[in-house]
Formats: sequence, C-alpha cells, structure tokens
Amino acid sequence: MSDDKNYLAKLPQWTAEKAVSLGLEQDVQIGHDHLKVLLLARGFYKDYGFSPSMRPLCKTVAANLGVNKGRSIYLNQLFPGSPAKLVAQLAGLPRPKNCL
Repeated sequence: MSDDKNYLAKLPQWTAEKAVSLGLEQDVQIGHDHLKVLLLARGFYKDYGFSPSMRPLCKTVAANLGVNKGRSIYLNQLFPGSPAKLVAQLAGLPRPKNCL
C-alpha cells in the first residue's frame, strides 16, 4: 500500500524487487549501485527516524561507500532530478522533509 505520491505507507513492504518496479516507473533502472544507496538510506531511517535529505544522504554514502560516491553529482547520475526525494521513494521511505 502506498500513499498518493507513491511513497510506501509501511516500511516493511519494501523489497529490492519493489524498488526495481518503482524505478521503472521513474525511468531509473535499478542496479547494484542503486541498491547500495537505497539500503544506506533505509539504515539512516532506521537509526534516525526520518528520511535523509540531500546533505545527510551524501554524508552517509560517503562514509560507507567512499567520498567520490558521496558527492551530489554521483547521486544525481544514479537518481536524476532530486536524488534524496527519489531515493526515499525507491527505498520505501517517507518523503524527506527538506525536499520540495
């Protein structure tokens, strides 16, 4: 079940297969690198209770995958447009509060 913006209403509903399906709807082909970022965002949510906006997402990715992958340009290549918002949607998380 999802809300009107296609964000999942309940976190346990998320699966990698669901992310792939949602990604196709957004013209994003989910690969291994995408899944790493989605899992990190889910871990961030589990630890802090909210979805990461762009700056915390970059810091989390950099800390876990390396500085080069924690840059906004890299995340924009994987998740075009608004990376934090798209990551939250594909990771089955609520929309980040700081994203328009």
